[in-house]
Amino acid sequence: MADDDERWLIGPDAEPYLQEAAAATGDELAVITRLRKLLTAERARLIVEQTTLRKRARTKFAYADRMFFTPLGLEQATDEVTANYKAARFPARQPVVDFCCGIGGDLLSLGQRGPTVGIDRAPIAALRAAANCQVHGSIYGEKFLATVEASDVVPERVVEFAAWHIDPDRRPAGRRTTRTDLHEPSTETLDELLDANPRGAIKLAPAADLPISWSERCEAEWISRRGECKQLVAWFGELAQRPGERRATAVADDGTFRTFVGRGDLFVPSVERLGPYLFEPDAAVLAAELTGAITQQYQIAAVHPGSVYLTGDAPFTDALVHSWEVLEEMPFDLRRVRSWLTERGVGSIELKKRGIDVDLEKLRRDLPLTGNAASDASVGLILVRRGDRVSAVFARRVVDL
Repeated sequence: MADDDERWLIGPDAEPYLQEAAAATGDELAVITRLRKLLTAERARLIVEQTTLRKRARTKFAYADRMFFTPLGLEQATDEVTANYKAARFPARQPVVDFCCGIGGDLLSLGQRGPTVGIDRAPIAALRAAANCQVHGSIYGEKFLATVEASDVVPERVVEFAAWHIDPDRRPAGRRTTRTDLHEPSTETLDELLDANPRGAIKLAPAADLPISWSERCEAEWISRRGECKQLVAWFGELAQRPGERRATAVADDGTFRTFVGRGDLFVPSVERLGPYLFEPDAAVLAAELTGAITQQYQIAAVHPGSVYLTGDAPFTDALVHSWEVLEEMPFDLRRVRSWLTERGVGSIELKKRGIDVDLEKLRRDLPLTGNAASDASVGLILVRRGDRVSAVFARRVVDL
């Protein structure tokens, strides 16, 4: 069970101190020094830690300033927008269980869809998830239907629910691993859950190695946010829309999303000539190894065998393929690059590269950006490998839809 200090933190007696720490303008040391005059050292530490975590959590949760976190729990929690996207796959108004719920990232979205039980064996995580459920219950009222239990994963219980979600611990031995057989619960336990109830969703790291036995049973979906691939979800049973295939999805801040489905083993063609447009697949596409399917869809090709950058003759806008109109290509030489920028009075530039040993921050400091920064915000310098040389491609971003 969680100790008295942990229970105090989520109760009404701690609230005035949380508000005071949140409003403080001094540094953390000054805040904790003042709190230690009023509280025990542990309670003062908990208040300061929680205040810091709430500030960090604002990028993930709309009501972060009222929620409760642990450092690891916040790091691993699915952000609210992604969780809402995932929850839409689950049956509405039917019971769902969220195993290994942590502080409740996915649980809070599932609880808005129907009756949901969050389960976590770590007492502190379960306690804070329960507190977060109370917060969301006060916001959404009777529409929010989530509760929390502190217990282990019991495969037999999964039959009580219409569907289930799980986020296995990727660090059971202290170090993160992408091998699902080393996760906790292990692949063996996950298979027991699937055998008892095939309507499941397993959250994994983007680089996780999916068991071969799952390849035709599940739909593997890689989800990105703000250009970074955040997680891989293996959907099973009726939750899988395209079993045996891969899906890449980019979720925007407003909850809208673009998605692409295909096979992950398709050949990626390459060309010698750089076309009028340069394309960069989203991180989810790259993680899902769907570049070959993308090239077939849009009739484009890689600029070099093995390169993530693609090129083509016709423009298109797609949130999963970021597009650039090529302004000029030249061998990468700092003097020539500086001259090009000076002649055009460029004031701001976006720098990009893949697989090239160049320090972009150092390069930025060496560039003469003397023009109007606002008017040149869409100009990019993209370093692209072309055979045995590196090209500097100046381009203008084509706005994504």
